[in-house]
Amino acid sequence: MAADADAAGRRGRSAGRNGARTGGGLGDRRAKCGVAVALVGGALVAALLAAVGTDGGTVPGVPNPAPIVHFGLPAARVLLDLSALATVGFGLLPRLLGPDRPKRSEHVVGAARRASVISALCWMVCALVSLVLQARELSPGSALTTRLLVGYVTTVPGGLGAVASAGVALCCAVLGLAAMRFGESVPAELRTAVALLGLLPLPLTGHATDWRYHDLGMISMELHVIAAALWAGGLLGLVLFAAPRRGLLASALPRFSKLATALIAVVAASGLFNGLAELVNTPGVGAAGLVSTAYGRVVLLKIGCMALLAAVSAQLRFRLLPRIQRHQRTALAGWAAAELGVMGVAYGLGAVLSRAPVLV
Repeated sequence: MAADADAAGRRGRSAGRNGARTGGGLGDRRAKCGVAVALVGGALVAALLAAVGTDGGTVPGVPNPAPIVHFGLPAARVLLDLSALATVGFGLLPRLLGPDRPKRSEHVVGAARRASVISALCWMVCALVSLVLQARELSPGSALTTRLLVGYVTTVPGGLGAVASAGVALCCAVLGLAAMRFGESVPAELRTAVALLGLLPLPLTGHATDWRYHDLGMISMELHVIAAALWAGGLLGLVLFAAPRRGLLASALPRFSKLATALIAVVAASGLFNGLAELVNTPGVGAAGLVSTAYGRVVLLKIGCMALLAAVSAQLRFRLLPRIQRHQRTALAGWAAAELGVMGVAYGLGAVLSRAPVLV
């Protein structure tokens, strides 16, 4: 019996080193559902509440959009953002897992490839829904026709941005299907790069300004969007696919932690710069708009989210990571759900900020 126990112990240790599952299937599914609910739920609730808080009211002579447009637009935009960051993160996962021992990670990478196809298709649908709602917002009294949509795309930058985003999402889905068939012959770097390119069109069609450093502001906005997607998407991919396998997680999480440290700094600096630049360069507003306008108060909420994220990230980096590297049990799923939930709130607030008038 002692020999049997020793053999079982050796098999358990070997399974842990090779990335075998460490928990029950039902528990894993519940943890994954909790993470997804935290991210999506936080984003939608924040987007809808912020849409109410930044409502400028009725403008004489201008018809109000229907409620489905007023609330549907921020919801569709934040779901687009979440689908896009998931596509980025699922594409990034093979690089986080590392090139050593590809056979032990093939099952995880294969699941991530399948998920990336689904997330890319969701991204495309959300972009097209956003296009329709934007056209309805611009012409609330007109019938929704193909001519109306074509006119919107050809005359309004936001329409062209939505079409470009949908097109890149379709490309990501095709690349994901190809990766399912041919494996890493379709490199993860290519799939991640294409997904990141798809994030760029929409921020360029946000608030217009005649600030002489407009180009610098656009670069800062793009850096903010890309860094946030890599940070949130990378964490989401690790939690959904690598967390149940201690061996894989012990090698992947340190790589992500180093990357995330740099990404946090970029997200914080660029986000603060972008918010203050919008306020300072709006006539009659200035930095005092942080407290005197609804737009500024949403910026303050995003700053609060960033402070919370820094605290949770420090917990993961300095308390949980050493234990994960020793293949010990941790409350990673709970802390990751908290971090992704706050990220979701920040994404929801950002979706409203991208459209809200600064003077409100």
